[in-house]
Amino acid sequence: MREGPFFFAWCDEAERVDAFGAALSALIKEPQYSIRAIMNRDTECNTTSVDEVVTMLRTHFGRTDAEAYFVASLSYEHFVHCILRCFTDRSERLKPMGPLHMHAREIEDFSPTHMDLALDRGPRSVQTEAVLAWHMALEDIEDVLLRLCAPDASGRVPTGGCTTARTWLAPVALCATYHADARDIARDLALSWICLHDKDRVSRTAGLSLEALRARVEAAPPGACVALRHASAHSSSLSREAVLKALETPPSALIEALEAAAEAPDGAWRAAEPRAREIYERTLPFRGRDEQGTETGNGSPLSQVEITIDHFEFLVHHARFYVRRLPSSGVVLATHPYRTLWPLWVDALSSLGLMS
Repeated sequence: MREGPFFFAWCDEAERVDAFGAALSALIKEPQYSIRAIMNRDTECNTTSVDEVVTMLRTHFGRTDAEAYFVASLSYEHFVHCILRCFTDRSERLKPMGPLHMHAREIEDFSPTHMDLALDRGPRSVQTEAVLAWHMALEDIEDVLLRLCAPDASGRVPTGGCTTARTWLAPVALCATYHADARDIARDLALSWICLHDKDRVSRTAGLSLEALRARVEAAPPGACVALRHASAHSSSLSREAVLKALETPPSALIEALEAAAEAPDGAWRAAEPRAREIYERTLPFRGRDEQGTETGNGSPLSQVEITIDHFEFLVHHARFYVRRLPSSGVVLATHPYRTLWPLWVDALSSLGLMS
């Protein structure tokens, strides 16, 4: 069993219990499922009440960390076993893991090895099925990221992200990032630089102001670059100068460039989208019903499609990107968990003339 994907969120320690409780409430839609919350070996509770969990945390958090095991309710009656953890600043200094850290027990809950699709007699293709896998994964990735980072209008969590890795990687190496204020979008680049150049963990620097982040980038030697691994023909390095230029660029221009890059998927992806949309619209009424076994089996309108290495390769190289401006003035960048946000940033920065 492979765990994941892993979701991360940053907030001040003084607000961490409130953020933990709000996220737990937002993630649990079915109160009949029990929550097992643990503070240490002698302090835990089994309950269906989020309030009871929060009360326990208020009593003990600070002296110890907290974790909760629960069932999250995702889209289309999709229930997922998850673990949510909340770490103190002391723990973060010793071993950065959060400070808020959530993951599903099985990555297949977000990136399944098969899909049940309402196929007709039309042509089948790996490309079309990969586009559908992108749609289904992205729905849940964005949903969970927002319920963790922005379950209410408090703004406690300024930034967060999602990845298939166990640690909070450089934001450009994640599959999704969240910012409570879209004007902070360049934070992704500054945090990536500090993570890759200074080898500082993102969970330790995510709460710094943009001014403090800029000072950290400026402290690097002129002309310095960091390498980025990727599976495409995009540039493999990010320079100090590109990050500084991005920090000086109006945030609105950065977001518009990201949106334009996201709306320009390559030809292979664009060609597969119309057929994928047809299948998706036919499948939509049946999603979730297979959980109760009412639509699958003999005579079912759904057909099982296995995800193969060919689907995986197509998503790694071609999965499109998604930029969403939130009503709260926040912004989400996302793609399929098999890909990273780096190619999106390369295209956006290149269009603005910021890549060296």
